Amino acid sequence: MNNLSKAQMKYLRKESHKHKALFQLGKLGLTDMFIEQVDKALEKRELIKFTILQNSDEDLVSVSEEIAEQVEAFIVQIIGNTTILYRPSSKVKFQIISKEVSKLK
Repeated sequence: MNNLSKAQMKYLRKESHKHKALFQLGKLGLTDMFIEQVDKALEKRELIKFTILQNSDEDLVSVSEEIAEQVEAFIVQIIGNTTILYRPSSKVKFQIISKEVSKLK
């Protein structure tokens, strides 16, 4: 995957303010089911947020990097207990955000 430019990252951070966190990672930690759900959500939404709850033993940065690597997504931002991920959808009908991102350089 190519890297995103500063303008693209700025747009994605701005766009993410409209979204609420879809998933919460708790005491069960990182599971295959969690990664599968993130993958499906990215396909439909392209931009998602997830949080790590205080009762989780996981480290936010390492978990975020692992998830991003497994679902082939970009980490847009890690802030507080929240991570924002972006991946262009492979289906044309869901490519709303990626069309805007591709216009930016």
